[in-house]
Amino acid sequence: MRRITTAALIAPLGLALVAPAAIASPAAAPTAQAAVSAAPAVAAHQGTRSLATVLAADGIRFDHNQWDYDILDAAVTAVLTAKPNSKVALLADGKVALTAFLPNDLAFKRLYTSLIGRWPRSESQTFSGLAGKLGVKNIEKVLLYHVVPGATIDAATALKADGVRLKTALGKTVTVDVVRGRHIRLIDKDPSAVNASVIVPNINKGNRQIAHGISRVLRPVDL
Repeated sequence: MRRITTAALIAPLGLALVAPAAIASPAAAPTAQAAVSAAPAVAAHQGTRSLATVLAADGIRFDHNQWDYDILDAAVTAVLTAKPNSKVALLADGKVALTAFLPNDLAFKRLYTSLIGRWPRSESQTFSGLAGKLGVKNIEKVLLYHVVPGATIDAATALKADGVRLKTALGKTVTVDVVRGRHIRLIDKDPSAVNASVIVPNINKGNRQIAHGISRVLRPVDL
């Protein structure tokens, strides 16, 4: 799968779905979900290309490029094959607004090493090893933890949301951590793990479904 880049995928449209004032501070509200979901949609985010379409643009093909999303694509396909009614199917409905955080192949290799204790030889081994270790049910939970339904949150909006907790499709929250006003990190439920960083912002911008490539797999529990 070729590397997904902002140059290849981002339409030069609009900056934010939510005005900065619409995102509550941590002291004002426990999560930003209600404020983000209630915000009116604007023309900048009216496209209906789904994130599943973006991920599957060149098919599932494991390769040697650790910066793209082959393992994630395979995980989504495996879950939907086993559970067609899973909430993961939201990624295939471009009419549904959502924000997704996409771990690249290197992120999944890091997770494999953390769980299994050695560095994988290939993307194929990474996927099969994690699938065997976690099972489809837990893979589904991990994927849902990377999806914030009902909100199209681009990078400009996220940079104004330091400390905000976003409610995911799994029901658990992930916290936005803005470093020095320009670097976005995500704090998950594993306090001992390295936090994920946004490294490819605004994938599929201009559409109701937007994504941000991240450096680590978000963990919904303390591993």
